[in-house]
Amino acid sequence: MSPAPRVVRAALRGPRPVYIYDLPTVRARIAELRAALPEGVLVAYAMKANGHPAVVRAALEAGDGLEVASGGELAAAVEAGSGFTLLSGPAKTDDDLRAAVAAGAVINVESPHELRRLAAVAGPARICLRVNRAHAALPGSHRMSGAPTQFGMAEEHLAAAAALARRDGHELLGFHLHAVSNNLDAVAHAAFIRDCVAWSLRAARDLGVDGPLINAGGGFGVDVTGAAAFDLGALADGLRDLTLDRGARLVVEPGRYVAAPAGWYAAEVVDVKRSHGRWFAVVRGGTHHFRLPASWGYSHPFTVLPVEDWPYGFERPGVTGAAVTVAGEQCNPRDVLAADVPVERVRAGDVVLLAGTGAYGWEVAHHDFLRLAHPAFTILDEPPEESPDQFLA
Repeated sequence: MSPAPRVVRAALRGPRPVYIYDLPTVRARIAELRAALPEGVLVAYAMKANGHPAVVRAALEAGDGLEVASGGELAAAVEAGSGFTLLSGPAKTDDDLRAAVAAGAVINVESPHELRRLAAVAGPARICLRVNRAHAALPGSHRMSGAPTQFGMAEEHLAAAAALARRDGHELLGFHLHAVSNNLDAVAHAAFIRDCVAWSLRAARDLGVDGPLINAGGGFGVDVTGAAAFDLGALADGLRDLTLDRGARLVVEPGRYVAAPAGWYAAEVVDVKRSHGRWFAVVRGGTHHFRLPASWGYSHPFTVLPVEDWPYGFERPGVTGAAVTVAGEQCNPRDVLAADVPVERVRAGDVVLLAGTGAYGWEVAHHDFLRLAHPAFTILDEPPEESPDQFLA
């Protein structure tokens, strides 16, 4: 599908390179996910996906709180006014723990040692125990539990950790069970959430935890190539008769699902040339702004936006009806955003617009390589002309 008109306008009016973040899409994605979940589920946006203050504010408006994974993100959550914040991360500093207690955040504790440090440096806290359970694997790009990882504690350490938490006066709220990143199988995800609930209710009964907070984490996926989609209808069907007893509360932490389709990256073509039988459109920008195509090894979809103005008095380089590789400005042959993609026409001075770049784009890029300029950021917060689904183009 074509980019929304307001996104095209923002990309063409400059400055460039630019990230364009569309706040109505952020709110719509949270609302759509919430509608597919059982009533009363808390939605805490995972700030690691995109921590731009405007995106965070929009997520707070539509959701219930924020999941943060560092002291810096925690400070940003406090500044944004988050009333429900969950702190994760396997290597929290003493300062992180102190700040979380001061902010009233729920700390997802990773190990008995972290529990002891928490009591020593910050005193009693509101906690969930992060558990690396044995469970059926979920498909996705990054697996956090059900396998040997640095995240959480093994199930056999759970009872001792709960006893330690009570000894030190912590308020044991429940369990953090985040398992995977970027899962596209909604049927499997619904089954995983149901399993999280069943496991947590058993563990809460065994450990004497009333009204457990059951944090199933995030992992709701987005295929930025457009080849697949996470089926909210299938998620809703799989969770339709889910019941929570013992006063339990269920939390999910979407990040990529909320932010990816709300972001666009636009860069200007500075040269079009042929080398060893291949056409290249070289842009001012690249993987130092948007790293995923290089790090994940895929070709990111793009749209060519024609720009008729040509300021020079000589012939404009371009190509028509050819496969083109979009390469960036670095002195690095891996600085490629898209490879061998057929285009009707692309010329120097045109703009390439990449959809679905709102999550893990600027956040994970190598910002200062070669001391190249950072991108601009444009925030759109006007009523959409189209259905939010069209931002997945």
